Amino acid sequence: MHHPFLIGKKIYLRGIEEGDLSKEYFQWFNDIEICRHNSHATFPNSEKKMRDYFNDVQSGSHAVVFAIVEKRSNIHTGNISLQKIDWISRNAEIAFIMDKKFWGKGYGYEAGKLVIDYAFERLNLVRVYCGTSSKNIGMQKLAVKLGMNKEGVRKKAMYKLGEYSDIIEYGVLNNK
Repeated sequence: MHHPFLIGKKIYLRGIEEGDLSKEYFQWFNDIEICRHNSHATFPNSEKKMRDYFNDVQSGSHAVVFAIVEKRSNIHTGNISLQKIDWISRNAEIAFIMDKKFWGKGYGYEAGKLVIDYAFERLNLVRVYCGTSSKNIGMQKLAVKLGMNKEGVRKKAMYKLGEYSDIIEYGVLNNK
């Protein structure tokens, strides 16, 4: 394992590193299949945009971004982040992106569980939330599996691929 921060059974999480800014990584954000139900792949991504994002994350306190790394192969399979961290209200949005070659292996759930526990136990947050397209059944199932409750619906909040979709909001509270 290379610089592990949070360790699960099949994956470990580490901070994103400059070496992660490969052509394959930044292309995830251009891939319409990977980004079908999120805000990415609307405008072209580039190496410069990824470097600017990386530098912003490294210098700010509004987001924590982890690389999801498969333990067996040591391959960077995706990212998971706590973003829009509100240190006063003690909440943050959780977000996922994963190379489609690694979908369906349980890595998203394992990473989500590690990050939610990290948010509550180490960062002392009281709420973690996410929003997803009403068409993204996989993410809806993942949110529920992670213990999140449906909190509401924002009607026609996303325009993607020629049509509007609702955004379903989920959240989980730290009940400790």
